[in-house]
Amino acid sequence: MSERLSQITYEALPAAVRPLADDILKVSSAALGGPYNALLRSPDMARRAFDFLDYLRFKTSVNKRLNEFAILIQARISNAQYEWWAHETIARKAGLSDAVMRDLQQCIRPTSMEDDERLVYDFCIQLSLNHRVPDALWQEAVATMGEQAVVDLTVLSGTYVMVSMLLNATQVGIPGGGAEPLEVMDPLDIRQRLLA
Repeated sequence: MSERLSQITYEALPAAVRPLADDILKVSSAALGGPYNALLRSPDMARRAFDFLDYLRFKTSVNKRLNEFAILIQARISNAQYEWWAHETIARKAGLSDAVMRDLQQCIRPTSMEDDERLVYDFCIQLSLNHRVPDALWQEAVATMGEQAVVDLTVLSGTYVMVSMLLNATQVGIPGGGAEPLEVMDPLDIRQRLLA
C-alpha cells in the first residue's frame, strides 16, 4: 500500500499557510506528515482542525491517560495504523499500561483496566459501535467524570474517527516503512470482538 499524497514540504507552502505549518511543527511528532500532510491541502480547514485538535489533545478536561486510551480505541476500531503508531508511545508516557494496550491491539476487551479506563472503554465502544450510550453508562460517566469531560470525550471520539478516515483514505504509512502495529480486521469482526 503506497501513500496517495506526496509529502508536502514547508518550502512549497504559500507564505500565508506557513504560520499554520509553524504551529503544527511545534507540536507534531510527524512534522508535516501524518494527517497534516492531507489537511494542509485545504489550508482553511487545516487551521480549524489544528485548533480543534490542539484543544482535544492538550487542553481537554479529560485526563491525558484516558484521552490517549480513547484515541487508541478509535485507531483499533478503524484499523488506523498510523494513528495507533503515533499514539501508543504517548499513551504509555501518560500511564496507560502495556497490558491494556496489547489487549486492545489484539481486539480483545482489556482485562486489566482500572475503573476509569473501564468507564472510558465502555463509553467509547458503545458510542462508536452502537452510536448511542445507554442511560446508565451516561449517568455513571457524568457522575464520575463530570459533564464537561464527558462532552470532551464524546467530541474526541468523533474527531478521531475523522482523523482515522483521513489517514486510511490517504493510506498514510508508518514512517521509515516500519511494520504496521495492527492486524487489519473486518469491521464486523472488530465490532463483535470489542463489544464482547
